Amino acid sequence: MQENRIKLKSLWLLLLLVSVQVAGQIQAQDREPEANTGYQAKQALTGKEYMISVANPYAAWIGKKILKQGGSAIDAAIAMQAALTLVEPQSSGLGGGAFMLYWDKKTATLHSFDGRETAPRKVNAYLFTDKYGKVAPWQDAVQGGRAVGVPGVLRMLELVHKKYGKLSWSSLFYDAAQLAETGFRVSPRLASLLSQEIHPGLKKMTPAKLYFYPLGKPLKAGQMLLNKSLAESLLGIAKQGADYFYKGPLAEAIVEAVQQSQINPGSLELADLENYRALERPPACGDYKQVTICGMGPPSSGGLTVLQIMLMLEEQNMQDFAPNSKEAVHLFTQASRLAYADRDMYMADTDFTHLPFAALINRSYLHRRAEKINPLKDMGWAKPGQPYPPSALGLDNSYEIPNTSHFSIVDKEGNVLSMTSSIEMGFGSGVMVGGFLLNNQMTDFATNPKNGEHWLLNRIEPGKRPRSSMAPTIVLDKQGQPTLLIGSPGGSSIIDYVAQSLIAILDWGMDVQQAINLPKVVNRNRYTELESGTALESLQAPLEAMGHKVRLTHLNSGLHGIQLHYGVLTGGADPRREGVVVTE
Repeated sequence: MQENRIKLKSLWLLLLLVSVQVAGQIQAQDREPEANTGYQAKQALTGKEYMISVANPYAAWIGKKILKQGGSAIDAAIAMQAALTLVEPQSSGLGGGAFMLYWDKKTATLHSFDGRETAPRKVNAYLFTDKYGKVAPWQDAVQGGRAVGVPGVLRMLELVHKKYGKLSWSSLFYDAAQLAETGFRVSPRLASLLSQEIHPGLKKMTPAKLYFYPLGKPLKAGQMLLNKSLAESLLGIAKQGADYFYKGPLAEAIVEAVQQSQINPGSLELADLENYRALERPPACGDYKQVTICGMGPPSSGGLTVLQIMLMLEEQNMQDFAPNSKEAVHLFTQASRLAYADRDMYMADTDFTHLPFAALINRSYLHRRAEKINPLKDMGWAKPGQPYPPSALGLDNSYEIPNTSHFSIVDKEGNVLSMTSSIEMGFGSGVMVGGFLLNNQMTDFATNPKNGEHWLLNRIEPGKRPRSSMAPTIVLDKQGQPTLLIGSPGGSSIIDYVAQSLIAILDWGMDVQQAINLPKVVNRNRYTELESGTALESLQAPLEAMGHKVRLTHLNSGLHGIQLHYGVLTGGADPRREGVVVTE
């Protein structure tokens, strides 16, 4: 025991040193932006043995330690998610859910795992409407216990560890627990989000307000922060497994926190936690030119919508256009309009809709959809297609607010992992228990179950998983081997962030870091969003002349990816956030 404490203390000192070294890197990103990018672009990092790209330096170095010890990508993912719960509480954590794609090198097989939250059994479709059918404003809906779904990330990690873990489960939580016990330095991003008060209820609910706003003031960047409650939770999970979270005293505390929430008490019960199951599902894959792009199928819309965009653009010969040229941006936005239209109509938890998702990525269907693209004029609001026989369904109206976290891992044995996790809105529901925040993923369901007389597929139902836009992605080359893994946070914009990066790499020959640095464009079948402070601003007038409604917007992607090419690993991390790449 004493030896373990010495090792953990040494790790903590290493992490403290790393945080100081990386602080300069983070500060560099806060300098006066470059004239043509609006942020300090990063350079790709290369390696050969293993690599991690993740949203926070502490998580990166904890994951690296696991890989150096001979752990698998799965082992590193578990240790990193535990660390992110502590150091990036606004984005993901034990109180949320996740999707994972995993390439098993030994069997040359791609797997996808669903750790998405589920709706408690006592909810109904009208959870966010009053007796007159009026939908709660988002400021009210996202706060408190009513918005909390049954967390799934820990059960998912347990499932994959039993299949592919190499190190003991218990050893994967001690580093994060020690960091929580001895303290970490608050990042500039966390401090900034707290000072902006992006969560309307965080200062109204204890213990969150005491933790994030001590003495009524937001935490400051560089401040040392301890979380002994989380340390206790992590050590309990290490010793007793995921059952510590889903059964027993911690589960009881979670239920009490939800039901006794100071804002919007919820109906979560012990039975909801005890009955939660993570699932292995078939990945959603489609061929694009010489590669195969694979993502997460329902209940995520991410993989399918990315594939729809890519397959509709395949015939447009995107390689013939300059990166982010007027022509390229226009074509991208038109394919995106059509794909988001289908997303809003047809994509939901297929365990409840029973619609085969393959119809949405059928080539003949998407060819007909792509015929609606006019290369000279914006099509305006796009109607959904008819991949299924005609039906009376309504367009969705869920809240989906940007946040989330993504990491990519390649281990020594060549196993590849792409995982996106979330507690939904920044700081989730604001309900804090056991040192971590609980999600507000129930608002990813349609807040109003009907559009006129038509039921929405993504309406709330007990046990159902809300639709997501998380899009962890793995690209396979023509030999069927992984050549790229990538993903991003960003709410419903995730889909366009990932799709644009794929085009930059596959069509424009960029490396993963160049693709991530590229100024972003989004169109969710509303208006065209161009990343403000970047070269894309010059396209506003030309696009408006083509009929686009254009908004210059702060598009805060958080892409993290790794390329594999002839034994060389190339990593990229989004300069818009605090992520880093580490290698051997």
